[in-house]
Amino acid sequence: MRCVSSRCDVNPMSTPRTALPVEVAWLGYGGLLPFLGLAVLAGADPQRAADWSRALVAYGAIILSFVGALHWGIAMSAVGLAPDLRRRAFVWSVVPALLAWPAFVQAGPVSTLLLVAGFTLHLVQDHRLAPPAGLPGWYLPLRWRLTVVACVCLVANAWLAAGRA
Repeated sequence: MRCVSSRCDVNPMSTPRTALPVEVAWLGYGGLLPFLGLAVLAGADPQRAADWSRALVAYGAIILSFVGALHWGIAMSAVGLAPDLRRRAFVWSVVPALLAWPAFVQAGPVSTLLLVAGFTLHLVQDHRLAPPAGLPGWYLPLRWRLTVVACVCLVANAWLAAGRA
């Protein structure tokens, strides 16, 4: 337990640390493998490019919904979070899924636009929530790296698909 003034944190993951935990690194970066693999397959396998591209968009929609849920969890568990920030975190947490669903059912560049916008907006929201929620120092740098790689894979996929059309 860590106490600062009248606020006590019982979650050791909420203490400000700069070292990224090994298990978080494995899981976070491992989650990029489908983005990278599907983007490569979509570019390298012209016969099945549309299938690989669709799989990449589907995976992106799933992951975007997942990152939205992070804010729901933070809103539930962050000790000392101001009520207005807690409310905004709960509300925001459903927005990524609301962007991911139409991206999943759409085809082509609209899907990419929705997913990239969702990942980017979520990163902005992360920057607003992380300091007052007392998230660890490694959280934002990790989210930046994961977001950039996911978005680059999605944009590369859309660019390759546009070239095939």
